[in-house]
Order: sequence, then C-alpha cells, then structure tokens
Amino acid sequence: MGSVRRRGTTVTALLALVLAVTACGPIAERQARQLRMGYDSLDGTLPVWPPRGSLAEDTAATDAVTEAVRAWRSPIGDRAHLPSSGILWSGEVGGAPLALVAAEVPGEAASWLLQLAGSGGRYAVDRATEYTDRGYLAYADVLPVPSADGRRYLVSNRVQRLLGPDGRALRITDGLTAPVAVPECAAVPVTATLRRTESLPRGRAADRLLDLGTATSDPRHPLVRDETGSGRRALNGLDTCVLAGERGPFGSIPRRIGDRDAPASVPESWPMEKLAVRGIGEMALGGGDDPGDLEQLSWESDAGTMTAVIYRPAGGGTPVVSPADRSNPLQAYPLPVPGQPLVVLTWRSSRDSSLSVPPGTPRLVDRPGLVVVPMPAAKQSFSLATAEKTHYRSVGGR
Repeated sequence: MGSVRRRGTTVTALLALVLAVTACGPIAERQARQLRMGYDSLDGTLPVWPPRGSLAEDTAATDAVTEAVRAWRSPIGDRAHLPSSGILWSGEVGGAPLALVAAEVPGEAASWLLQLAGSGGRYAVDRATEYTDRGYLAYADVLPVPSADGRRYLVSNRVQRLLGPDGRALRITDGLTAPVAVPECAAVPVTATLRRTESLPRGRAADRLLDLGTATSDPRHPLVRDETGSGRRALNGLDTCVLAGERGPFGSIPRRIGDRDAPASVPESWPMEKLAVRGIGEMALGGGDDPGDLEQLSWESDAGTMTAVIYRPAGGGTPVVSPADRSNPLQAYPLPVPGQPLVVLTWRSSRDSSLSVPPGTPRLVDRPGLVVVPMPAAKQSFSLATAEKTHYRSVGGR
C-alpha cells in the first residue's frame, strides 16, 4: 500500500485515463448496464483487485448488485459512475450474500466502499465508507469489512499475510479474512506483508495500519496508515470514540461543500496517516502537587496537517482532548477540562517572538512556546508578534 500510495499522482492520472477510455463507445454502454467484477488496477502484470468470492461468476448476483449501486446515492445526492466502479468481492458470509463495491463518485472527487447485503435475490447498500483521496481503492491493500461476527478485512492480491490486533496471522479465503475481535473505541494495529511486485521490488515485511475501532461510523473510514508505529504510541490509552466526536480532534472540523457544511460527509479533520505525539509541557490543576502531561497530537488529513492537544492527568486519570486546529504559527486549543476549561496556546519560540494576551488574563502555564490560560467567558484575541508579522487567534465564548 505504501509504495503505491506515494505514486498517488501517477495512479490518479492512470485512473483518469481509464475513465476516458471506458466512457466511450460500446464498452461504456456494456459496463453501464452491469458492474464489472474486479477493478482495473495493475501492479506490473499483477491484478491488484481480481474478481473474487463464490458469487464472482454469478450473473444474477452481479445484476442485482449493479441495480442496488445504480439506485444508491451519496449523502449529498451524487451517484456512482458505473463504468469506473467495480465489484471487489461477491460471495457469502455466514450463509448470507455479501458484495463489496469500489464506487467512483466523480461529483465529489471521492471513492466509496459500498457493502451490500443480499436477500431474496435482491441487494441493498447497508454500509458506505467514503475515501476522499480519489482512487484510493485502486491502490489500497487492506479494506475493513464489518460483520456480525467481528471485523473482517478484504485484502488485495499483493497481500501475502495479514496480522490481526493480537499479532497472529489471520486466515484469508479468496481475499477475505476470518473475523477478528476489534474493540469499539480503541485503536489496534493491523499489519500486512506485501509480496514482491513491480512497485515493490523487495516487497514489504510490515505495512502498518491502525484500526480505530468498530464504533467508527459511516462514512468515516477506520483504517489509518501507521508506517513508523508512531500512531499506535500516540493513541495509546485514548478513547477513539471521543477522538471522533464533534468536539474531538478527528471529528471537529466539518467538510464544506460549496458554501455549506456537510456534516454527513467525512470531516476535514479525519486522519489519513502520520499520527504522532510529542510532549509540550506539564500542568498541575486544582492546587495539586503532581502535574499532568500536555501533549500535542499531529496527523495528516486530506485537508492538510492537523493538530490537537491532549492533557493526561497525573495518576492515570481520563485524558482530555481538544478539538483539531489547522497548522498555524500560533496554535489555539480549547481544552475542556471538567470544571476548569482552558485555552492552550503554542508556537515555535524564538528570540523575535512574543505572545500577548488580554489584560488581566492569568497565565497558568507560561514558558517559551507554551501558555495556558482560563477559557474566557467572551471571545478574546491573542496575538503572536514575530520578526515578519503578527498573528492573531480568537478563542472563548460560545
């Protein structure tokens, strides 16, 4: 997944070429009537997503899946482009028909993983996960599949082995793993071993991912790349359901489509990769002698670099997290400490930088690059003067 991910521009260009070719003439007409089995992505001569599943050659099942995808609409009313979409897997799980479709939605420049359940010869979309990196499903290697008996994963043809959260290899049958226990609200590791291919001449022994938990709700995708393992360390002991909430780091910046918020879409602050944490200081609250730790969490979303603050109380109390903040010279984080809401201000300290706060504002923590103040009742402005310019942030009130 990683190597091809770095070639995302090339892959997207190739996908655009596929779209251009397949959108013309009798081929497009035939494909528009029926979704193809598999997906048109190659790594050298290796089909990354070949047709798989016990119903892959069942024409009636393919027709029924096609009709369900044709009727499906995204949260803002867009439809899938059938000629550039494909059925990744079609078979039975637990005796019930299941299909997984990579659906391209050009109107949103997004890919959707649709999970369809079959009954009585008909199919319906019952899960829909949005990938805002268009073309992601063409070069991904591990995709999450919720099921009644636990988390399953659909793996590409590049995957030789997949280790579950307990470090044990999962049984893979026709590309779909056996179910594995994944907690609802905690991040756990999933690691793939990738075979040698044209894009990975030496293969890859450990392609690391984090599963953010089974409570991750549609359309958010629960798998985050964790190439160095820093994400696993960063999220240790954190409740991912809190992180994903409207006031949590991952869910707090809504996506905007046109001039409106789109709360039913994946938030702009939703993580994709490069989760990491660094300590920024200590803080004692309520007159206590034992200080807790302040940390800065950072990650990459499709909208750029995001950061948030974590306060870990002394003695192992429940961590407190701020909403996300886009990368700024002066970072401002509302920190909802119970009974004592705070504002944490951070910046890259230098001899030429100085922070100004409203008159009379007590500084609970005051050191180079870090100031913590009580949350003001009304909106207040804070400023950071540097050699080049002055940066302003407003925090407080409702």
